[in-house]
Amino acid sequence: MTAKAKKSGLKVGGKRRGLSEMLTPKGITVLLLVVLALVFIFENTRKTEIRLLVPEVTMPLWLALLGVGVIGALCGALFMSRRR
Repeated sequence: MTAKAKKSGLKVGGKRRGLSEMLTPKGITVLLLVVLALVFIFENTRKTEIRLLVPEVTMPLWLALLGVGVIGALCGALFMSRRR
């Protein structure tokens, strides 16, 4: 391992990436969308009735939005992993 790699904490040929490698336009766009989604979710805190087929539950809207966002992210990750 080189002295520069030891100093920066990066592995030579490894999987760890530095901050500059993660701050690509794609990474910044994803980060911005996540922040906007979280702001939207936590601004909507009132209680709402949600009906899924038969049962009806009352829950905070932010929790329902967060749940749908997590399900969407998991579906996106599944489709992206199959694409490779």
